[in-house]
Amino acid sequence: MQVKVDKISSTMLKLHVVVDDATLKLAKEHTITKLGQNVKVAGFRDGKAPSHMIEKTIDQQQLQSEFIDEALNHAYRAAVTEAKVRPVLPPKVSLTKFVPFSTLEFTADVEVLGKIVLADYKKLKITRPKAKVEAPEVDKVIANMRRQMATKTDVERPAKYEDEVWIDFVGSDEKGKPVKGADGKDYPLLLGSKTFIPGFEDELLGKKASDETTFTLTFPKDYGVSAMQGKKVTFLVKVTKVKEVKLPELNDEFVAKISPVKTVKELKEDIKKELGIEKQKQSDNDFEAEVINTVTAKSKLDLPEGLLAEQAEAIMADLQRNLTYRGLTMQEYLDDAGMTAEQQREKEIMPEAVRRLKAGLVLSEIADQEKLTVSDTEISSRLDVLKTQHKNDPKMLAELENPANFNDIAGRLLTEKTIIFLVNQVSK
Repeated sequence: MQVKVDKISSTMLKLHVVVDDATLKLAKEHTITKLGQNVKVAGFRDGKAPSHMIEKTIDQQQLQSEFIDEALNHAYRAAVTEAKVRPVLPPKVSLTKFVPFSTLEFTADVEVLGKIVLADYKKLKITRPKAKVEAPEVDKVIANMRRQMATKTDVERPAKYEDEVWIDFVGSDEKGKPVKGADGKDYPLLLGSKTFIPGFEDELLGKKASDETTFTLTFPKDYGVSAMQGKKVTFLVKVTKVKEVKLPELNDEFVAKISPVKTVKELKEDIKKELGIEKQKQSDNDFEAEVINTVTAKSKLDLPEGLLAEQAEAIMADLQRNLTYRGLTMQEYLDDAGMTAEQQREKEIMPEAVRRLKAGLVLSEIADQEKLTVSDTEISSRLDVLKTQHKNDPKMLAELENPANFNDIAGRLLTEKTIIFLVNQVSK
């Protein structure tokens, strides 16, 4: 077989292939055998007639079409092996010359991984942080516990800090039009909790049940919804109830009511321990991300456009599923964020696609260099864990039994193993 390779870019090759006689002969034999299974030839049982007799009976246009597909599939696989090419996506094939059953030439645009120059991760050292729990963090948890057990009593007096006011409110923009997400009904707001934007709770101090008030506030520039950042909104608020909140005294009797431990000291120790575990887990996750991002940033690689497009589509699909779960449409999400679909793709989707794809390729290259592998036993163990987790979900259990998913599980396990190796390698 004749194979010529033209380098279009660092990630795109064009193969020019002239298929050899042996491949053409084999492809024709396979095609006739396959088509002949449904052909009846007088004097022979179905599928038992000689090839030359079946060939005369078969529709010639169908024969040629099936033959081309068969020959191209065999020839393409042989060509990439001969050229030592590692495609990352199916090729774009163009037939350039065809003489029935004797000559077949084609080109294949093949996307491949470009050269990956890894950062010298064996010399890279990053300090792994240790989580520390401060006393105010423990006090905050206890304060929340006391608040949950508090007694609340309706009062006629003006509201003050640490009272709970129940409010109906609506926000309007400078043109008097309602602002989406800036309204609520029968909302219990604890004054001093800083739940709402700065200034909102202060406006309700001194108000009594049935009082109404109007005020204008500017949303912070770092507000979570970008469309609201720096936006002026006028609020009309009606106070429907004022409740005095009385917290239970923090003593051993209170502790015994709400927890398995018996004393305030034991409660604080228990909370500190649980917070420590939680904070260390988050710290480890953040450190893991820092290591991957650092190694990726210091590595050099070109991203195949096709893989990048696939990654972007996967991110969009994940976002759409998440929005559906939250009961939102994509347009509502874009409106809340103050973006068009094009801006979203440019600012959110593509940067994240680039980050994920780069990280994935870098981790895969490290796994190759370090000869990291996943055993069948490890795959089986992970499958058992997943089956236990989804034991009440017949659809998921059936999906887990599908052999096509084994490679996906193996890939995830290898990625996890590579991340553990890399984190241990650079930690100090």
